[in-house]
Order: sequence, then structure tokens, then C-alpha cells
Amino acid sequence: MAPKKLSCLRSLLLPLSLTLLLPQADSRSFVVDRDQDRFLLDGAPFRYVSGSLHYFRVPRVLWADRLLKMRWSGLNAIQFYVPWNYHEPQPGVYNFNGSRDLIAFLNEAALANLLVILRPGPYICAEWEMGGLPSWLLRKPEIHLRTSDPADNMTKIFTLLRKYEPHGPLVNSEYYTGWLDYWGQNHSTRSVSAVTKGLENMLKLGASVNMYMFHGGTNFGYWNGADKKGRFLSITTSYDYDAPISEAGDPTPKLFALRDVISKFQEVPLGPLPPPSPKMMLGPLTLHLVGHLLAFLDLLCPGGPIRSILPMTFEAVKQDHGFMLYRTYMTHTIFEPTPFWVPNNGVHDRAYVMVDGVFQGVLERNMRDKLLLTGKVGSKLDILVENMGRLSFGSNSSDFKGLLEPPILGQTILTQWMMFPLKIDNLVKWWFPLQLPKWPYPQAPSGPTFYSKTFPILGSVGDTFLHLPGWTKGQVWINGFNLGRYWTKQGPQQTLYVPRFLLFPRGALNKITLLELENVPPQPQVQFLDKPILNSTSTLHRTHTNSLSADTLSASEPMELSGH
Repeated sequence: MAPKKLSCLRSLLLPLSLTLLLPQADSRSFVVDRDQDRFLLDGAPFRYVSGSLHYFRVPRVLWADRLLKMRWSGLNAIQFYVPWNYHEPQPGVYNFNGSRDLIAFLNEAALANLLVILRPGPYICAEWEMGGLPSWLLRKPEIHLRTSDPADNMTKIFTLLRKYEPHGPLVNSEYYTGWLDYWGQNHSTRSVSAVTKGLENMLKLGASVNMYMFHGGTNFGYWNGADKKGRFLSITTSYDYDAPISEAGDPTPKLFALRDVISKFQEVPLGPLPPPSPKMMLGPLTLHLVGHLLAFLDLLCPGGPIRSILPMTFEAVKQDHGFMLYRTYMTHTIFEPTPFWVPNNGVHDRAYVMVDGVFQGVLERNMRDKLLLTGKVGSKLDILVENMGRLSFGSNSSDFKGLLEPPILGQTILTQWMMFPLKIDNLVKWWFPLQLPKWPYPQAPSGPTFYSKTFPILGSVGDTFLHLPGWTKGQVWINGFNLGRYWTKQGPQQTLYVPRFLLFPRGALNKITLLELENVPPQPQVQFLDKPILNSTSTLHRTHTNSLSADTLSASEPMELSGH
């Protein structure tokens, strides 16, 4: 964490100098006045009160709304990262279109009269997939990431800073307004009084402050990162962060309290803040069974499988995100229930095991789980492995995904594998405007299974929150857009944020597609709520008693800093 703070301090000249890109740039200037321990903007003493916002967690159509609310909160600057993997998904292939249009976001910030503090990476952490580094770096199996600067002592870092910079403005680049959530932990909050008191004390000292986060946003699709703190901890789809502006873009009591503090030290825009966005309720809707994932294998992997004696990782077959199916066949009949496991913690991150299409159970990273299997010679053994997000900080070891070791059945090491890299998003996008073909339904739907439903919206369209009571774990798409992961059984997050622009208004049919990975409720229903549920009581004080690690943390224990 400390090295990143130092790099941020060194980069402060860049951020605010981005104002030089504006038409009136010739007359603008930004200076670090070290003799007076202050910044000068256009020759005048200047202090920034900033907030973090990640354009990659906010759809482009909502950028202007979020930035306007930040300006009306009294901020005069914003801070954001640029994730390398978001813009170079494959080596030499760049994407700065749509919600990746960095210049468009900078222009929106300028229109909102906000200066910009730019933290371009290449490493960002930010609880983002692999900390912003592209997963294709791991196609070199011997690569070692983030190994050039092992220093992590705050006193030493700032002593080093003052050696080269004895004077300068006081800066807090990451003042936390809240905290992130992990699956299986409690929803994190930070009180209004604690946040406002800390801000006021820093502003009294004349410090410049950036609040992380001011608006958190959402880890849509597969973009969430993960941490390793005693065990592997995947970060939730919601990045609400208990921030002053909620995940849905609404002002919170924390925002109004911070605005009052800021107004004591500098002018804030006059007039009321924009109101919360309109919200919508709908349902319950009963979803229809489409079919088992295995029934669509030819469509999910049109290029066919990759064959190898031993299983290969996601990275080895250029599967960056999502899911991959591993398949082999039993070489002899297993009459008695026989242990099946993957040695050396070789499941990264979660494996759904099937024999002849029948779901057998789950193997999970950092857990000593074993399944008991039976089967005939020639029985088909399928293992669907889910990438739950690569480590975003804290470990210099490379976080390869998939089966890192060959599975063992009894005393037999299983070989002769077929790997099917699954393009589920492509299939769902092809599906959503069409009526689905008729496929044979499993007798007892369990394991990785698709469900869907088309539905109209008869009233006005508003932001909403998809609630999946009784479902276990999976992925959801609305009109072909990947909302992200749900893990109702694990919590704490129970709803997924659905921006209103994803929904078709009156006169058109919407389609929800759901991949349930384990078990469906007796009534396969979902509903859309007008309020989020981010903290389920089922996760309170949950412990993991079967972890491979000796220093397992319970949900009630404090978590160390994440290293943004």
C-alpha cells in the first residue's frame, strides 16, 4: 500500500495539470510551492477536496450524472485510475470505445468543472481483476508480478519521501469513506460521524484530501478482484463501498454531512442536490428452465475442445474470464463411493463436478473438500471451473485459474483431459432477442443450468435491484448485459443493481438470463426491488472451519487494508 501512496504523491503534478488541455490552457498553471507547503493554481494558493470515482465501474450514460453530484457535493476535483486490462484486453489490441472512452470521461469532468487527479497504473489494485494488470501476462507461466518494490513500511516510505522532499503540501490521497465487501463477510460500513470528523480535522490543517470512494459503482461482468488474507476472498459485485453517493447514484446522509463540512472551508455550489433517481418494483417473475449447461456445449465452445494429458490452466488456453469445462472419462468402474479431490490446493477458484451430467457437488479453493464419486467405466466426468476474480493486491505470486493440478479419484491420477473454454456471454447476447430452441430438460435440475424469462414493463422504467431469493450462486444477464455474479447463499449482497437504461420501456420485451451453478429454489422466481439489500443476516459472524490456512479469519474480525 505504501509504495502506491508515494507514487500518487509523485504524480500530483500530472493530474491537475490536465486542466492545461482545456481551451484556455495557455493561461493556466499548477505549481507545488514547497517553501510554503502548498499548491498554487493559476498563481493562487489552492487546496483540493477530491473524491474517487472509477469510470470503469459506471456505465458511460451515467458519467455526467455522477460527476454533477460530486461537484454539487462541494468537491473541486476527482481522482481515478486507468486499468490496463480494461483497455488492452489482448496484446496489442486496444479499446477506448463506449464506456472505455477515457477522453470522453475527461471531457465530462471538465464540463462538471472538476479537476482531475489521474492515477494511470499500470498497476492499480482498486479491488479490480488482477489489480488492473491484464491476465494475458500469465500466458508466460514463469512470470513473477509486482516484485520490483517489496517495501511496505509507512514510516520508512515517508522518511524516504522527506529525504528528497523536505517540504510540501499536506496530502491524504485515500481518505476512506467506507470499505469494500467480500463474499461471505459482513457488509462494511463507516459511520457518518467518523468520516466527517476526520475530514474536518484534516481540512483545519490545510491539507488536500481525496475521499476513497465518493461513488463506488459496480463490478459488472467478471471484473471483480480478490484478496488473499488467510484464504482466498472474492470481492462482491456491488462496489457500493458505503460511499457518500450510493451504487445507484443517490445522495446519502453521509454526502450531506460531508458537504456541510466542506462548506466551512470553501464555497460549494448553491442550490439543492439532484434528487435520487426514480426506482421501480416488478415481479415476482417465474423463470423457465432452458436446459443444462452441458446441453449447449457445442454453442458455448464452437471451436471444440483442447486436448491434453494433464489439465491446462485458463491462461494456457487464452481463457481470460468466466468459466471453463474440463472433461475426462473414467477408466474403470467405481462401485463404492470413492474420494475425489484436487491436491495442493489446485482448484482456482471453484469447481462444479458432474458425472454423466448429474451434479455431484463443489470443490473450492483453500478448502480441504473431497467428493465421494461412483461411476462405470467410460462414465463422463465433467468439472466446470469458475474464475472468481484474480488477486488484486498483496501477493506477488501469479494467480493462475482453473485446475492447477490433475484431480485424483481414489488412488488414480486422472489424465486425458479435454478443455472447453466457454464463451457464455457470446451465447447469451445471441439468445436474448430470440426465442430459445427446445432442448432436452434434465429430470432434476441441479448443477450448472440456464433459466430465462421474457417480461414487459407496463409502467415507467426506473433503476431497480434484482433480488434472487432462494437461488444459490451464478451469473445474471439482462437483455444480454452481464450484471455480474450473485451468491445469495453466501451473501452479504442479496440484490444486483440494474440501471434503468438496460431495460426496454413499454411496448418491448425484456429478457433475463440466469446461469445457476448449484441448486435452484422450489419456486424459481426473481423480483425487482426499489431498494438494495447489501447485508444479509445469514453472513453475520460466519466462520470457515475447513480452510487449508491456519490463520483463517471469521467474518467479525477486522480486515487489514486492501492496498488501493
